[in-house]
Amino acid sequence: MTPEYWRQATRELAERDEVIHKLIQHSSGSALNSHGDAFTSLVRSIIGQQISIKAAATVWQRLTTVAPKISPTILLRMDGSILRSCGISLRKVTYLQDLSQYFTSGRLNEALWKDAEDEALIAELTKVKGIGRWTAEMFLIFHMLRPNVLPLDDLGLQRAISLYYNDSQPVSRLQMVAIARPWQPWCSVATWYLWRGHDPIPVEY
Repeated sequence: MTPEYWRQATRELAERDEVIHKLIQHSSGSALNSHGDAFTSLVRSIIGQQISIKAAATVWQRLTTVAPKISPTILLRMDGSILRSCGISLRKVTYLQDLSQYFTSGRLNEALWKDAEDEALIAELTKVKGIGRWTAEMFLIFHMLRPNVLPLDDLGLQRAISLYYNDSQPVSRLQMVAIARPWQPWCSVATWYLWRGHDPIPVEY
């Protein structure tokens, strides 16, 4: 499912930012899509923590080979050694088990998420072991399709902003915020195009 706001966002971003304009032109009509399943999206985000997009895709493929249908109940029943054999670290195995318990116990209430503000939802998700702000932000972008998330701690975004806006020199959080100011209220969309411009492998969580 592509966000309803995507066409408006790309039009306005193209008018405000020449870099984003060029990236949009080179994207061949691609757009952000939601996988439609909250648990799956969070699992993918946890797997993707602190590893490359390519490595995360490989781990995910291995996991879906041994468990074609991913669900909280299935992951709780799986032996940790099977998850480890997919390339998931011991720490992340613990995170996935804790996430599964949150879902099976009902401690995460999806019914309230649609109307929650971004920061309130981030606070709710980060109660789960292993879900920090970055993981919650990936969930807001890729599952909730929230339009205005700026993941300042994301290495891919940092590298893309450095490349396109700062002559490949490191950028501070303050610089990133200043560069992103014209992107409001479409920071998620601008971030997605910068990811695509920096790395040809699509980012998906």
